[in-house]
Amino acid sequence: MTITINHFIRGAEAAGNGTDTKAVYNPATGAVTAQLRLANRDDLDATVAIAKKAAESWGDVSLAKRTAILFKFRELVASHVDELAELITSEHGKVLSDAKGELGRGLEVIEFACGIPTLLKGDYSDQASTGIDVFSFREPIGVVAGITPFNFPVMVPLWMAPMAIATGNAFILKPSHRVPSAAMLLAKLWKEAGLPDGVFQVLHGDREVVSGLLTHPDVDGISFVGSTPVAKHILEVATAHGKRVQALGGAKNHAIVLPDADLDNAADHLAAAAFGSAGQRCMAISVAVAVGDAADLLVKKVEERALDVRVKNGTEPDADMGPVISPESREFIVKTITEAERAGAAMVVDGRDLVVPGHEEGFWVGPTVIDHVKTEMTAYQEEIFGPVLVVVRVDTLEDGIKLINANPYGNGTAIFTSSGAAARKFQRSVDVGMIGINVPLPVPVAYYSFGGWKASLFGDKHIYGPEGVSFYTRGKVITSRWPEAHHTSGASYNFPST
Repeated sequence: MTITINHFIRGAEAAGNGTDTKAVYNPATGAVTAQLRLANRDDLDATVAIAKKAAESWGDVSLAKRTAILFKFRELVASHVDELAELITSEHGKVLSDAKGELGRGLEVIEFACGIPTLLKGDYSDQASTGIDVFSFREPIGVVAGITPFNFPVMVPLWMAPMAIATGNAFILKPSHRVPSAAMLLAKLWKEAGLPDGVFQVLHGDREVVSGLLTHPDVDGISFVGSTPVAKHILEVATAHGKRVQALGGAKNHAIVLPDADLDNAADHLAAAAFGSAGQRCMAISVAVAVGDAADLLVKKVEERALDVRVKNGTEPDADMGPVISPESREFIVKTITEAERAGAAMVVDGRDLVVPGHEEGFWVGPTVIDHVKTEMTAYQEEIFGPVLVVVRVDTLEDGIKLINANPYGNGTAIFTSSGAAARKFQRSVDVGMIGINVPLPVPVAYYSFGGWKASLFGDKHIYGPEGVSFYTRGKVITSRWPEAHHTSGASYNFPST
C-alpha cells in the first residue's frame, strides 16, 4: 500500500482541509510510492496566520538562542545524511553519492547561518552632530515563503530556510510535489532542534497554493528557484503585491575549451557536469564550446566518457547516473534530441533508447552527445534539463565569448585552459554571474552568494551568503540625542548638521 504524505503545520504533521492528492513516483521503477495531500485556500490562510504570529515572537528571540537552535539543527541534519539521501534518491532518482553531496552543500549554508550574530552587527557613528549619535541595525521582514524545485529537494530549501530563520523570520516551504518527503524530515529536525512551532512549516500544493503565497497580504517575501518563465511570473505578481522577491530562473551553461587545455581533464569534467544527476541541475554544463583545433579530439574524448557512464537505479553502489524525473521530462528530452538530429546535428552518443534491465518502467534517457549544433536549433536554445551535451564549434576565444553573451541566460559558465591571460579575459568579458576556471560547476561556497545574471535571475539579490542576509532583513537607522536636564533643546527650523 502507498503511504499518504501530509503537511507540517504548527509543529506537527497535519492532513489539512484539501481533498486533492498527487501521486509521488520512484523514477527508477515508475512505481507510485505515495499520495501527496494538496492544500486548499483555507489551509494556506491558516498556515500563513500561524507563521505571522510565530514571526512576531521569533524575531524577538535573542541571537544567542537562535544560534543554539541552528547549531543543533546542523548536527541533526549531519546525523541524518543517510536517511535524507535515501529519500532524495527514492523520489528524484539521483545516485546516493550525489544526494549526499547535495546535503554537504546544504550543511555549508547552515554553518554560515550559525554565524548570524556577526552577520547582523550594525553600524554606529558617535557624535555625528553635536550631542547626536547615529546607528543602524537590521530587522526581519516577517513571513517568507520558499518555493523550491524538484532537482535539489534538500539543498535548495537549506539555501533559504536557515538564512531566513537565523535572521528572525518565519518560513513556509512549498516543495515540489515530485519530491516531498525530504522536506517533511527537515521539518521534524527543526522541531527536534528546538525551533518554536510555526517558524518552519511545510505546505504542499499546486498553482492555487503558489498563487496564494504570491498575493497573500501577510507574506512579506518570496524565495524561488525554478524555470525562467515561472521566475519572471513570480517576480511580476509578488512585487505587484508589495513583496520582496528573489527568483532564480533557468540556465544554459556553456563551457569553453581552448586548444591549450588539458583535454583529458576537460573531457572528464564535461562528462561529469553534463551527465551527473542526469543533467537535472541548474548549474549543469549543457553546451561545450570547442575552440579551433580542440574540437575533434575533445569530442572523441567526451564520447568515450559518455559511453562509460553507468546508468542504473541510484541505489546501486556503482551507479554514475540515474533516471530523469518523469515521463513528461523524458518525452521532452527525446523530442529535443530528435529535432537536433533532423536539423543536421551529428549524433555522437545517442541515449534515447536506453533500457535498464529490471527497471524497464523507469524514466530513462542515457548520456547523449550532439556535435555541430547550431544556435538556431532547439537543442541549443532550450534548457533541456537532461543528460544532453551539445557541442558548438567556434574559431577563437573571442567568438566563444560573443556566443555566451548573446545567450539569454547568464547563470554559470566555465573555461578550460592553461593560459592565465585567456582565463582573465574570459572572466572579465562574459555576462554571467558565476564563472569557473577549470571548474565546471562553479557553485559558490556558502560565505559568497549564488545567483546568475540576465534571464537566470529576477530580483536584485542572490541567494544565501551575505546577500541572503540582506534579502531577509531590512535596515533601520536611528538618530538619537540625550540632552542633559535643563539644557537648551537646540531645536531649530533649519536642518541640523553641526
